[in-house]
Amino acid sequence: MPSRITIPITNTKAINWAFLQHEAHFMYRRIADRDRAVLAIGVLENVISPSFNKANQVTDWTFGAMRYEWKDALEPDLKSAFPSSEQLLCSWTVPRFVVEWVKDEVVMHVPASQEDEARSWAKGFFSETNGTHAPIPIVWTEDFTREQYLAKVEKLLEHIHRGDIYEVNFCTARRAKISCFDPFRAFERLLESSAAPFAGFYRNGDRFALCASPERFLEFDNDKVIGQPMKGTRPRHSDPMEDQRLALELAVDEKERSENIMALDVMRNDLARIAASGSVKVDELCAVISFPRVHQMISTVSATLRSGTTPFHAIAAAFPMASMTGAPKFRAMQLIEEAEGTPRGLFSGSLGFFAPDGTADFNVVIRTLMYDANSSDASIHTGSAITSLCDPEMEWQECQLKARSVIDALAHA
Repeated sequence: MPSRITIPITNTKAINWAFLQHEAHFMYRRIADRDRAVLAIGVLENVISPSFNKANQVTDWTFGAMRYEWKDALEPDLKSAFPSSEQLLCSWTVPRFVVEWVKDEVVMHVPASQEDEARSWAKGFFSETNGTHAPIPIVWTEDFTREQYLAKVEKLLEHIHRGDIYEVNFCTARRAKISCFDPFRAFERLLESSAAPFAGFYRNGDRFALCASPERFLEFDNDKVIGQPMKGTRPRHSDPMEDQRLALELAVDEKERSENIMALDVMRNDLARIAASGSVKVDELCAVISFPRVHQMISTVSATLRSGTTPFHAIAAAFPMASMTGAPKFRAMQLIEEAEGTPRGLFSGSLGFFAPDGTADFNVVIRTLMYDANSSDASIHTGSAITSLCDPEMEWQECQLKARSVIDALAHA
């Protein structure tokens, strides 16, 4: 691989996302709590067998996209009934250019031989956009009617009452055909409207993911790994007093705390498989974090990697993330496939990266519009946790709220 140099970029106040339309492969990831973002452009190399350990340090930026169905490779006993996808279940690439925002500074990490090309590219990307893009009407069709959704939840509750599972994340999708759709302007609107802390924008050929994720999957800082399962939602309110009441209501809600703690326990168990003895600890339990459109309940667990264990092992041990599966995890994944009836694809998967300095960050792909520019197919998946304490009607409403948070932010309501 060619050695990289780091070059500072100035005049970066404006971003022209439409400049990316000629790039067949890119990935943007925001990491708001670290005041950081990264953008990978192009592909220098496809990484077939990542290891990312001390003996084989990451020497270059490496970006990964994991589809939910990667679980079938990690857990062959699941015996998925879905046909194999033509897309890779788990893909890793070394990009041509990397743009990195850290606080108020912007730099590019580029092959030394391509410095002039990179500087020219940066002038096009960091430029004013031309004109506006009017919203277009979209007719969405849901996979399940309200009655079908409620019936499926009741069947899942039968499994819970029998003791097969304690919790399961059940999702539904809405789909549309969208012609004349501009994913670049749409992502710009989504990012501005949602201010999602773990947002992502991903393109692989004709397929796009416009992701306004509020949830982190895993973060690494050399040997330390943290996970942040998110369970529990309330809408924001324009009246400050009512908004505060909703946040406090979420904080003490027995059902929401139960969901969150079960997801946390699953992740603790997952990380214990690769952690140094005694290093797994809960740093924050059931914290309520407020985002522009919703309040969310988030817990934080951390661990130190066991000697001889790699960050990639940690990702594989914890995937799919506890918040998108259930407890016990294996049985929950079986019931998810039966109830949902279609693959989730990149939804419930992860977008993220490893940096040469030993840091890494992977999100949970939720609050996301998937779009295929070749077929004009678009979809939005949403879900919620089903437990013995849940009200099926409220779970249906939660799925609607989460879908609206994406649709409204895209200005397509």
